[in-house]
Amino acid sequence: MIIGLTGKNGAGKTEVSQYLVSRGFVYHSLADEVRNEATRRGREISRDVLIELGTELRSRLGAGVLAERVSARLASDRNHVIDSIRNPAEVEVLRRHKDFVLLAVDASRQSRFERSRLRGREGAASTLEQFIREEEQELASDDPARQQLASTWQMADQVLQNDGSVEDLHRNLAEILPALMSSFDRPEWDEYFLSIARVVATRSNCIKRKVAAIIVRDRRVISTGYNGTPRGATNCNAGGCPRCNGMAASGTSLDECLCCHGEENAITQAAYHGISLKGATLYTTFAPCLLCTKMIINSGILEVVYNEDYPLNDRAMALLSECGVVLRKHRV
Repeated sequence: MIIGLTGKNGAGKTEVSQYLVSRGFVYHSLADEVRNEATRRGREISRDVLIELGTELRSRLGAGVLAERVSARLASDRNHVIDSIRNPAEVEVLRRHKDFVLLAVDASRQSRFERSRLRGREGAASTLEQFIREEEQELASDDPARQQLASTWQMADQVLQNDGSVEDLHRNLAEILPALMSSFDRPEWDEYFLSIARVVATRSNCIKRKVAAIIVRDRRVISTGYNGTPRGATNCNAGGCPRCNGMAASGTSLDECLCCHGEENAITQAAYHGISLKGATLYTTFAPCLLCTKMIINSGILEVVYNEDYPLNDRAMALLSECGVVLRKHRV
């Protein structure tokens, strides 16, 4: 779950963030990205400097640059809260994550001014008039690189009113969070297993193409394999395969290739460990070649799901069909 926070100064976004962190969320702040930039340049950290640098970064690197930087660090196995979202382009970047929700935090102007003054952050307004003047500058601008709080607010999925006590805020959060956090998507089975196969492929030692296969029965992985030279031979990336290291053109010098295919290794690994493949499904990052196809058929595998087409394998596909093996393409 990724919860983004937007709202005017003093609305209570920091308190919402702290509540979520206490519930296991990882904290990120787009404003901290600008503070880090100011520190790197040796600039004084003040409100005016942060607005100036934020505008410069958006103008030079794209209006969504701060969100892009944070987005690159969002691990998929954690919940995240992202504070200080102030530009519609930042929301658009974060909506690339399926589990992103934008929460707008609001409070009366007087409440926000009092909180801002008591918080004592750098360059905080000392009078209500200054507070209002600075706030209006953040709401909208003809420059798309500047803060656009009003437009960002309109993109919110939910508004949280925060005019009461901290305890009131926590109670409201406890009421709305279960519904927000139950709405995330889970990958369906084909996507899940092909994604695992793609991770297995990163272990390949072949320098020409990284391919992997996993074999599944009853939705349980029972064998994995990636392409590379045989057990005990010099790895392909260490010079072990003359064809790959000679950079042979695709489809040529196949008699010189010492690398075993991912499907081949997944099947032989199962045999090595005494595991029956009868009735199993094989997930592979590339459609199988003719040699692997014959092994698939004779091992008792009943279904093959692949991510990408493999060249020169029309005969292999025809043979799978002839022998009653289901073949499906599923792009991940």
